[in-house]
Amino acid sequence: MLKTPDFMILGGAFLSFLLSVSLWFGAIGDANKEAGLFVAMWVPSILGVGVYFVVRSQRR
Repeated sequence: MLKTPDFMILGGAFLSFLLSVSLWFGAIGDANKEAGLFVAMWVPSILGVGVYFVVRSQRR
């Protein structure tokens, strides 16, 4: 069952994904593909840190 921290992690990853897509295609201003790629790398990082904390909390 998903708990509040799980939704926060998924929400942060989803917002990062939306920001990277908007930067890539220029929805916020001029298209900036380098910034879009940089922000896109946040998604697996956020999910990885989230998995770490979930596994850590289950081991206790």
